[in-house]
Amino acid sequence: MSIGNSPEDDRPSEDPTPRPADDRPSIGQVLQQARVAAGLTVDEISQSTRVRIPIVHAIEQDDFSRCGGDVYARGHIRTLARAVRIDPEPLLAQFGAERGGQPAPTPATPLFEAERIRSEPRRPNWTAAMVAAIVAVIAFVGYTVVSGGDDGDKQQAAEGATPSTSKPATPQPKPSAKKPSDPKPNPSDSAIAAAPRDKVTVKINAADGRSWISAKDHNGRLLFDGVLEQGQSKTFQDTTKVDVVLGDAGAVRLYVNGKKIPDEFQAGQVERLTYTKGDPEVG
Repeated sequence: MSIGNSPEDDRPSEDPTPRPADDRPSIGQVLQQARVAAGLTVDEISQSTRVRIPIVHAIEQDDFSRCGGDVYARGHIRTLARAVRIDPEPLLAQFGAERGGQPAPTPATPLFEAERIRSEPRRPNWTAAMVAAIVAVIAFVGYTVVSGGDDGDKQQAAEGATPSTSKPATPQPKPSAKKPSDPKPNPSDSAIAAAPRDKVTVKINAADGRSWISAKDHNGRLLFDGVLEQGQSKTFQDTTKVDVVLGDAGAVRLYVNGKKIPDEFQAGQVERLTYTKGDPEVG
């Protein structure tokens, strides 16, 4: 990884890529000139956008082969343009024109079906049963007290009608209500506890827009490769790790092992992430 001392040090020294036939600056030249004008180095751009330094250098030299495809290249162009404070749309239009138009959409049908998460065998919910039993006991006691009071009033009225030498009945103390049961657990805590501890579980929800995603297990087997429309979600699980690629990280929300990952991604940002059983790390 090269470290530049100034924005000008990151300019290519030899053999710049020729300009297109219409004499417009190339995409890489526009991004490089805007970066230099903003007083930023390649290292600073890489840190702020999370685009690796070799890819930033390649894009500024109009080499998009290292991006991994047109979808990633468009995402990188958009991210870099925003980082140097220029409008990415003209560059994206130029990129599409130079490649003969818009790329074909990625098929939504996965090559391999994602593994379905097998639900754990349901265990008896003793907490709910205990609460129901306590409620039933309290209701029965309350009914008994009310009914006993009515019967006592009727008995006293009957005794008042005829002389009686019996002593007045001593009022019996009411039975004390039992201790209330412990509160039910928070639903979010239950959801976290439901995630198997011996596996890694990753849920991707396209909450803020559509996004292309890809997921692989620890053997490199493709679990999913397609587009999530807004509102759709996919869940992946493996015994060791799950590798995911997000075409538009700013449009999705991630849940790893039952816990939400903080939303720190930008719109249009491409992210390659790996999660294991211990994620997210504490602290």
